[in-house]
Amino acid sequence: MKFRPCIDLHEGCVKQIVGGTLTDDAGKTPETNFTSDKSAGNFAALYQEDGLQGGHVIMLGKGNEEAALEALGAFPDGMHVGGGVTPENAQKYLDAGASHVIVTSYVFRDGTIDFDKLHELESAVGKERLVLDLSCRRRSNEGESPRYFVVTDRWQKFTDYEITQENLETLAQHCSEFLVHGVDVEGLRVGIIGELVEMLGRWSPIPVTYAGGARSVEDLELVKLLGRGRVDLTIGSALDIFGGSLSYDTVVKWHYANLHGDDVELSSISNPKERLRCMTARTALEADRAAVTANAAFRTALKLASASDH
Repeated sequence: MKFRPCIDLHEGCVKQIVGGTLTDDAGKTPETNFTSDKSAGNFAALYQEDGLQGGHVIMLGKGNEEAALEALGAFPDGMHVGGGVTPENAQKYLDAGASHVIVTSYVFRDGTIDFDKLHELESAVGKERLVLDLSCRRRSNEGESPRYFVVTDRWQKFTDYEITQENLETLAQHCSEFLVHGVDVEGLRVGIIGELVEMLGRWSPIPVTYAGGARSVEDLELVKLLGRGRVDLTIGSALDIFGGSLSYDTVVKWHYANLHGDDVELSSISNPKERLRCMTARTALEADRAAVTANAAFRTALKLASASDH
């Protein structure tokens, strides 16, 4: 399982926005958790330095292309890019350094998927460089099992395309990865949508990244468990680099400690830099856990000693 970093762009700036508040209505301003004074390129350079491949740059509306191109240039072949991608402009982003392009609205029209448009994109960029954004919201009647449907147009419009095993298997024939925002909790820092992560872990035949609501290292552990180690996680607003309280450095350490399964002998990793990062992270994480356990035992002993004195 991997941590996938993000750069969300709105009006040319790096921002963290509550997903459900985005709208095309010029009179309404989305709810913003954080606006950075650093450029998109600064964040991309940080992710490159930490070896975090496969994150995403998302252009939320117009006026973000320059910032997106700056980020792609700062981390060549390291990040995916999405937001207004079409067959006509996709190659420009790939040439600028994107490893993949992410697409939603272009292939979902009038509330349903347009397979002609999907085939057109697949022909333009190749299946191996195409990511489908299946960001979704819950839509279930009372008493029904949870059902999630893809939403488009700033996540405001429902489509009739449901997140099911059959649909994921169908779309996997035309792309290399899925990106799935749990829009109902996006930007709210209230925890992940566990049932959605569990569905993705069971059903997706290709790599899939979940985003939405993550706020702690415990959420990383939960996604690893519910997603069967097959679902990667994006954390945005909760990170200290975006104004939150969760340490980015801690998340990076967790990423490397869990990048390979517990049954993998780290000394066998061929990339020396990755091998060192993974070994260092696992050792540090084990030390942190031992310290927490020792502290808890010490506090329990103090309570017992205090009780015996009385």
